[in-house]
Amino acid sequence: MNFLALFVGLGIERALTMLFHLREFRWLDPLFDIILSNKRLTQPNLAVAAVAVFVAFLVLPVVLIETIFSDRLVYIPQFVFAVIVLLFCLGPRDLGKEVTDYCEALEKNDENEARDIARELLEYEPDIDSSTWDIEAAIYAQANNRIFGVVFWFVVLGPGGAWLFRVLDLLRHRAAEQAVPAETGDAGSLSSPITQAVLLFHWLIGWIPGRLLAAGYVLAGSYDGAAAAWKSFRSADSLSPAAETRALLGAVGKGAAAWAGSEGGATGRVANARKLVFRTLWMIWCPVLALLTLYDLMA
Repeated sequence: MNFLALFVGLGIERALTMLFHLREFRWLDPLFDIILSNKRLTQPNLAVAAVAVFVAFLVLPVVLIETIFSDRLVYIPQFVFAVIVLLFCLGPRDLGKEVTDYCEALEKNDENEARDIARELLEYEPDIDSSTWDIEAAIYAQANNRIFGVVFWFVVLGPGGAWLFRVLDLLRHRAAEQAVPAETGDAGSLSSPITQAVLLFHWLIGWIPGRLLAAGYVLAGSYDGAAAAWKSFRSADSLSPAAETRALLGAVGKGAAAWAGSEGGATGRVANARKLVFRTLWMIWCPVLALLTLYDLMA
């Protein structure tokens, strides 16, 4: 049932662009600020426990509703609920459109628009001299945060899994908005115990889909370039686990994008990153999910 709901949700998402702003869940920011600004949780273990309880508080209602709807009316309420949850967990912004808008801004020399979009992709204030290379890497990482991580946990755990991933990513993003230094954007510099606990949970839930997505880049792009980049990748000691996953996806994605060459300068590299992301999602993982859906229906 989850596989069928996944394909229906992905199929109708493109037609519901007017609802994309609702997926930002800005009304949750005051709740996030309560936990993120708590100065009393100075012990790492207490911070981890507090974040776990806080996330469980937000995720439990979705799990309960899914449980109530299960086995009722030939699974129709459960199916509809699963599609709705998936639609609101993807994103929050449309990655493909955002990259297209960034390329158009570069072509029009609209520095303000390009900088605003770059800030959304990078999640920190971009360096005007090196942001194009960083943005190319950020696109590969954002594909996991916005799309593939949600899809993976939806397949594994259903609507509750998708919402769990989205809550942790929203919480991570809120922490980054408040505390990431503009110069580097390195998540490892977020030193408060609460923020470190948030990054730990996000790393744990994003580790498997992140590696699977990186494997998809290897298969969808230049195998030699991506495999060499993965093999030679060494995380710096200063990087947190969350930054390590982001760096790995960026390195493997750049290596895999060698199939498209480097024509077109900055715009060409960013456009190629978008092509590789969606080639990976639609040509590698969608067939796999289609087979799983067929197996699920037959079973």
